[in-house]
Amino acid sequence: MKITMGLEQKEEKKETKSGSDLHQYLATITGTIVIVCTGMHFGWPSPSLPQLLDESSHIPMTNADGSWVAVMPCMGAAVGCFMAVATVDRIGRKISMLITSPLYFIAWIMVAFSNSVAILHSARFLAGIADGIAFTALPIYLGEIARSAIRGLLGSFIPVTTILGFLLINIIGSMFDITYAALISALVPIVHFCTFVFMPESPYFLLIRNKPDSARKSLRTFRGTDDVELELTRLADAVREEQESSGSLLDLFRVRSNRKACFIIMGIRAVQQCSGTTAITFYAKTIFDEAGSNMSSSHAAIIYFSIQLIVATLASILVDKTGRRPLLIFSIIGSGFALASEGIYIYLKNYTEIDVSELDWVPIMSLLTYVVIFNLGMGTIPVLLLGELFPTNVKAFALCLADIYFGVIVTIVSKFFQIMKDDFGMHVPFFVFTSFCAIGLVFIVYYVPETKGKTLEEIQTYLRGEEKKLEQFDCTKC
Repeated sequence: MKITMGLEQKEEKKETKSGSDLHQYLATITGTIVIVCTGMHFGWPSPSLPQLLDESSHIPMTNADGSWVAVMPCMGAAVGCFMAVATVDRIGRKISMLITSPLYFIAWIMVAFSNSVAILHSARFLAGIADGIAFTALPIYLGEIARSAIRGLLGSFIPVTTILGFLLINIIGSMFDITYAALISALVPIVHFCTFVFMPESPYFLLIRNKPDSARKSLRTFRGTDDVELELTRLADAVREEQESSGSLLDLFRVRSNRKACFIIMGIRAVQQCSGTTAITFYAKTIFDEAGSNMSSSHAAIIYFSIQLIVATLASILVDKTGRRPLLIFSIIGSGFALASEGIYIYLKNYTEIDVSELDWVPIMSLLTYVVIFNLGMGTIPVLLLGELFPTNVKAFALCLADIYFGVIVTIVSKFFQIMKDDFGMHVPFFVFTSFCAIGLVFIVYYVPETKGKTLEEIQTYLRGEEKKLEQFDCTKC
């Protein structure tokens, strides 16, 4: 039966080539505007915390208060993930994503007019709820609407637009005070709602809700052709098979292939965050200030995120050409060297008598090297794998668990960064991040599979340990 399915997949690929991927790109672009909102909230501490921690701030705040303001969206994301589990298979992937827009809008308005730490915490927590919904619903949606040949590219839009959000808020935050920056940022969720509302729902979801005619219409729109019957039949069979063993949270641990997928996702996400990316994002301006570069910390942060955006965009193009594993391996090795050089410079400057005045270019160059190499693989591919490794019947539970886990890891790493830099020096967290890069290299080499060019069904075949059957219809050979 699986070989027959493989032949159908090949035939479907041939037919689809005569269509158009335009609506897949449109849905991805308009859908990921919600991730721009997420990136702006995550990146908000970089330009805003220095203002809030200044003696002239309208909201008195300690370093500890600032660190909690920074990580509050991660805590709210846990609530949002549970909400998404309840909505993505009931009201749909599309509607779940649309309801984040008013949440983001309200959060920005609260930030704009806040006069206490408590209100800032509440606003950031609300934004975190929207983050949890968005990061659960959107990877599912993109994974289900995309052809396997471009799924890597479309899935990579998520980390790319996250970085775009970081860049936008750093630019806006450097030009305006907190109030005006928040009011300008509140326009982004409005743009998301007004554009994405016209996109079709996922054909997978429509089949789950027993709406084959709507699923056919959606698939025709996304494929740009009327000849979608073979693919529709394949999707219907896959949905029927998965619904016969309706998924639950426990199935993530009872089913061998799901356990394997969870292990891969938890491992790669831990490596990603323990190499410092989000902590560095939260404290970008602070790092540049403390490193003692001659360049303005605001300008350095903008350059940092600009390069990050360019490289992440390049990685999204390469990921379907070179594969996931080569980019991950190159990325984790290069990131380790860049983090080590940053830590060594800060240690020599602050804790030795060695004159490093002629090396004041090192901190910026090290971080820029880090952001280039990290985002070629580690910054983009872990998010892409979220939408690839789990079957439809447990995907919502899996992404919920993964997002909660992500929030916990980010909170721990960010608090660790703040405590270590305050109590022991900025060099300590950089050396720890370097150590995790070495651990991550071992994990990637031995445990992370290559999913380039595989359909979602083929990936499940691999995770079930049926490699020989997978080779019989490996679509990279089509």
